[in-house]
Amino acid sequence: MSEYPILDRLSSRGDLCSLSQEQLDQLAAEIRTVLVEVVTKNGGHLASNLGVVELTIAMHRVFETPKDHFIFDVSHQCYVHKILTDRRDRFETLRRPGGLSGFTKRSESVHDCFGAGHSSTSVSAALGFAMSDQLQGNEAYTVAVLGDGAFTGGMIHEALNNCRKDLKLIIVINENEMSISKNIGRFARHLTKMRSKPGYLQTKATTGRIIKKIPLIGNGLFRLIRDTKKTIKNMLYGSNYFEDLGLYYLGPVDGNDERAVENLLREAKRAKQSCVVHLKTKKGKGYLPAEENPNIYHGLPPSDSHRNEKPTFSKIFGDELCKLAAQDERICAITAAMSDGTGLEQFRQQFPDRFFDVGIAEEHAVTFAAGLAANGMRPVVAIYSTFLQRAYDQILHDVALQGLPVVFCVDRAGLNAADGATHHGIFDVAYLSQVPGLTIETPVTEAMLRRSLADALARPTPTAIRYCSGCEQDTVLERFYAEDQSTYDRPGRVDFADDEQPDALIVTDGRVVSEAMTAAELWEEQSGKRAGIILLEHIKPYEQAADFVAERLPQKPIRLILLEEDIRAGGMGMLLCDQLTRRYPERMANKTVHLLAPEDNFVVRERAESIYTTAGVSSDDILRALSE
Repeated sequence: MSEYPILDRLSSRGDLCSLSQEQLDQLAAEIRTVLVEVVTKNGGHLASNLGVVELTIAMHRVFETPKDHFIFDVSHQCYVHKILTDRRDRFETLRRPGGLSGFTKRSESVHDCFGAGHSSTSVSAALGFAMSDQLQGNEAYTVAVLGDGAFTGGMIHEALNNCRKDLKLIIVINENEMSISKNIGRFARHLTKMRSKPGYLQTKATTGRIIKKIPLIGNGLFRLIRDTKKTIKNMLYGSNYFEDLGLYYLGPVDGNDERAVENLLREAKRAKQSCVVHLKTKKGKGYLPAEENPNIYHGLPPSDSHRNEKPTFSKIFGDELCKLAAQDERICAITAAMSDGTGLEQFRQQFPDRFFDVGIAEEHAVTFAAGLAANGMRPVVAIYSTFLQRAYDQILHDVALQGLPVVFCVDRAGLNAADGATHHGIFDVAYLSQVPGLTIETPVTEAMLRRSLADALARPTPTAIRYCSGCEQDTVLERFYAEDQSTYDRPGRVDFADDEQPDALIVTDGRVVSEAMTAAELWEEQSGKRAGIILLEHIKPYEQAADFVAERLPQKPIRLILLEEDIRAGGMGMLLCDQLTRRYPERMANKTVHLLAPEDNFVVRERAESIYTTAGVSSDDILRALSE
């Protein structure tokens, strides 16, 4: 007997539409079992997907993809959509090399009309689809699904401001009072107050149809009653945000009640105008650990991932910031809905008056920090690398142009294999290197991260401190930090003596140094030659880094390998090479330079190989460059 008797017999949308309500309830239970089994094994977003099971089932019964368009905000909650379309038999490969993406992906299926990975983009994209369908005379519907957390991002409101009433656009608000951390802000509080009594929509629809059937005066009478009712309601209770924007608002209803959701979606479909459908769901629904701890079960690591007893860099950063804030009342912390992920939860508890979660609003976070700094505070902005790029203009114009002492703690810097191209932190070095007056530091140990943070807070100009996920590596400590780590008067560390003349030189920064170490050891075993390594802890100003490297360049002809896991175009290797060539042309004259970095593309791991191999910066790639 099949473990999933309902799910396994679904081969088309018609099969789904033929199910009874009892069978639909069983289907929801089966899907939740699949989600828990696969996601707890492979890693991924569990709680958010458990919460949208009934909603996704209802969407696929009311609408028909790919003719109709489903656009999921962030799209981390698209797993059920994948199961119900053409990827059920491949769902076990979720987030594995060569397997299904953890987000919607246009190249993966015709049912994924728009890819995502960052928040608050859904309504803008959906508006584009709905408008293009109207211009082309298509009868398709576009459904945007977004959590209430997305509304803390300004892009949603920009899109709503541009919405037209005459589109077949349905905006589904999945209210669960969470993004990754608990939602904050005035809009989140306003949303929880919106209510409609049970049975209201059905009564409203039935009454409307009866009135419209009255000969001659039906339509006019309906409009009169509708407008009068709206006027009275607004006078007594006020209208809500969406109605003020001219959008048809429906809800809220229980988003974990498939029948209620389906009825609401059918009402929205019949309206044939831009609608907002408001649902209230339980994040982690059906799996008690996720219901009780939705923040912990928002994103899970793979079950076979190696767990290190050492604290993560995020934890070290948070602990150290608390110590420094206890000594300096000017220090404050800012996060964009990521207090747990960035290590700031302890700061939030200890210094609530100096902690600011601005929601999913990176642009606002940076300019807000600029305002704090301009008025005497010392703000620290902790944001993942992949999300900080959304605030490039604010970094350049509001912080750097005015020379304000804002500290950017760039978490998850470098390659991040599990979440794929949307979450690699490989672009920040290139765009931050363009910013005049900004210092970039790249600590790879706990002690150096603490020292970088203290120095950045004492610096009168902006600083970016970038560090990877995970923790410090013992092998790196042993090779480069055997001496006192408090020494901080130079841009980097070396693994060879000042009077040594290595046969090749590898210059790198960040955790990819481990690949350099492996390659150097293999090269020495195979050729008997020595490759020295320079590990940079400060990469900008590049003039200082170039001086440090040039002093240690052997006089003899050698191969100079500039290695990084950040994008090649405009990255550390390219800019450092430029400085070396211009400042030290004689020393560089007899050097063969190799730049090893991800090329000008998005790094997507399609095979069962390391992410460094995919990016072209593995120990094997370095060894080939040394041996050429």
